[in-house]
Amino acid sequence: MNTALVELRDVTRSFPGPPEVQALKAVNLKADAGDYISIVGPSGSGKSTMLNLLGLLDRPSVGEYRLAGSLTGDLTDDERAAVRARFIGFVFQAFHLMPRRSVLDNVLMPMLYSGVPRKEREARARDALKRVGLGHRIEFFPNSLSGGERQRVAIARAVVSGPKLLLADEPTGNLDQTTSGEVMELFEELNDDGLTLIVITHDPVVARRARRSIRIADGRLSEL
Repeated sequence: MNTALVELRDVTRSFPGPPEVQALKAVNLKADAGDYISIVGPSGSGKSTMLNLLGLLDRPSVGEYRLAGSLTGDLTDDERAAVRARFIGFVFQAFHLMPRRSVLDNVLMPMLYSGVPRKEREARARDALKRVGLGHRIEFFPNSLSGGERQRVAIARAVVSGPKLLLADEPTGNLDQTTSGEVMELFEELNDDGLTLIVITHDPVVARRARRSIRIADGRLSEL
């Protein structure tokens, strides 16, 4: 039997009060390698908490998170950071690019932490930028790019280290409809190449593109 790439088992995440808030309530989720899942729900439903747990940015209050079969709960903060750098890519609504660094430098940055040998880094960064259609923008700075181009840089940065799992948090939230479609097509090409993709969104149009769609409401999951 194949081990799930991502598995949450009876995960609850509570935040102390008063009153105590349970952002996630006894959540179970399995994602296999190559899955394409959307998690859809309104503001305050627990989406961000879910992303932080999946990305090893936070820990469950109760329950287990297994990544590629390995229990993550006992890892130290340094070990979690190392797993995150090698294993997980992130794409955010606000891009989070370094404005005073070139596009190429932005994509080079994560490889400082992910164990990619120094001599391979520039070629990999250039290849990643070509892959997202920005080979001609390598020396540009983020503020001279359109929103769609900035999100493509963010995607190149997220995938340059060869992660197994890509987490996208409202990746089209700052983009118009046409650009949103182009960015989602790019995600889907990466997924077709085997990258496991989990997209967190409030947009039903984006959510419907996924092979599996999961609704989150009041901290509970239900498969659509």
